[in-house]
Amino acid sequence: MNLELLRKIGLSEGELKVYSALLDIGPASTNKIHERTGIERRNIYDILNKLIEKGLVTYIDENKRRTFQLAPPKKIVNYIEEKEDSLKSIKMRLEGMLPEIMSKFESSKPEIRAEVYRGQEGIKAVWEDMLKKGAKNIYWIGSGNYVPIKFPAFFDSWSKRRADSKIYNNHLFRGDKRGLVPKKPLQNIKFLPPEFNGNPTVTCIFRNKVVQFLFGESLFAFVIESKELSENYISYFKYLWENVAKA
Repeated sequence: MNLELLRKIGLSEGELKVYSALLDIGPASTNKIHERTGIERRNIYDILNKLIEKGLVTYIDENKRRTFQLAPPKKIVNYIEEKEDSLKSIKMRLEGMLPEIMSKFESSKPEIRAEVYRGQEGIKAVWEDMLKKGAKNIYWIGSGNYVPIKFPAFFDSWSKRRADSKIYNNHLFRGDKRGLVPKKPLQNIKFLPPEFNGNPTVTCIFRNKVVQFLFGESLFAFVIESKELSENYISYFKYLWENVAKA
């Protein structure tokens, strides 16, 4: 039986092996569990104690011998419910502390911040940041339709939420993307000359942030937070929009 789901609720590799062994052989001594799993005896005791604390294993003492057995399987659901209740409690406490944490975070934040994001989830995290409160316009230089192609479901959801939030997308697309751009609400588009066609890199400006995206074999985003830098890049965007790009 595949018990991988138990790993997702927090069971370690050792706990998973011991639980599976007890499920297969029934009540057993530590010697039998050792023979079944190959785990060292001194480690088996630690693992069993953790499973007992979680309510997933019980034991009986008979004739000075201790035998371990699984608790009723519904205890797994009880364990998950207890974790959910604990997480809800922690969440409520953290929400109460959040204003103080944010205050200290903002007071210690440098004037210029730089962050690096990698991979699919990193790219999506930057895009989600664009929709946070305060954004009215997003400016793109060298757009190439990369995210719509790589993550179409994510892009469709993101576009809808952007439009619902009344955030304008202002694109300076690569010239070779003419005729390939999906129409979306609250979106302004122009195309750059062929000289701007090149590697799959895009510059994005939103709020006080400037992002350099790389959409090659590796997905990469370099984010700089600077009011002065973002203002300069917006001026650069507007110059290209008015003097270089074509509709």
